[in-house]
Amino acid sequence: MKHKIITIRNDQGFNVEAISPVIISASRATDIPAFYADWFFNRLDKDYLTWRNPFNGKESYVSFAKTRFVVFWSKNPKPLIPFLPILRKKGIGFYIQFTLNDYDAEKLEPGVPTLTERIEIFKTIVDEYGLGSAVWRFDPLILTDKISPDMLFHKISAIAEQLKGYTKKLVFSFADIAGYRSVSRNLCAAGINFIEWNAETMATFACHLANMKLPFKLATCAEKINLSEFGIEHNQCIDPLLIANLSPDDAELLSFLQQAKRDSGQRKLCGCILSKDIGAYNTCPHLCHYCYANYSPQTVIQNFRKHTINSESII
Repeated sequence: MKHKIITIRNDQGFNVEAISPVIISASRATDIPAFYADWFFNRLDKDYLTWRNPFNGKESYVSFAKTRFVVFWSKNPKPLIPFLPILRKKGIGFYIQFTLNDYDAEKLEPGVPTLTERIEIFKTIVDEYGLGSAVWRFDPLILTDKISPDMLFHKISAIAEQLKGYTKKLVFSFADIAGYRSVSRNLCAAGINFIEWNAETMATFACHLANMKLPFKLATCAEKINLSEFGIEHNQCIDPLLIANLSPDDAELLSFLQQAKRDSGQRKLCGCILSKDIGAYNTCPHLCHYCYANYSPQTVIQNFRKHTINSESII
């Protein structure tokens, strides 16, 4: 299955070809809800945007003509909240993959609000839009000389206690630092002494996490290790079941979901179904020290300053 191709008229008045995805991912590459919500809804009003391939630099047009659902990814979706009624009016469904980590004391996420604030934001969204509108992610789980597995259990347990009744699932991943040179470089530059996970420490952690008997399903994101013996599944972050549950009366969307296959454009271990991610690397001012999508803080700040609400793309 591929995205349909249609003809649209761009801001310059030219007819151009555009892909027309049913599901938009906004975005794995940057925090659109926190920093670009106004831009996103401006482009939604314009009916299209442009996206630049991070590997070859090629730009393409993305039309909203067929869009029936948006999966947002965020550590601070508060700026998104005033815009969400627009989706409801347009008949477009959504949920938020809400990364709610507790690295406040360690300052691994210097640009995010306090944990207390973020938990309240999570609850506000679920109170207004219902269970499933926000999915809890503790992502990634990172070990340092100051963060032990026991500390991570404590952090997860404390958040879990406050999210009872507000989410059905906890999605997590283990930080893969060796796989990203820029991550290792940025952590070292910040004076953070990281420790790599291995198969043994991941399995031990998963066993302990399962034994905590948390009131949520447990699932890993794009992890090779099989943890099914502990009742931990491989997640689909673009999740056809959740999408169907949140949009049960959208016949067009349900028809798409029945045919939807795994998104071959994602990492091999990713279980997501087909969507179109519209984000851009080096654009997230959270400046989390472990982020694989930001190569350098200086580049991020430069790109963020150049961004305007009226631009066709984020950068």
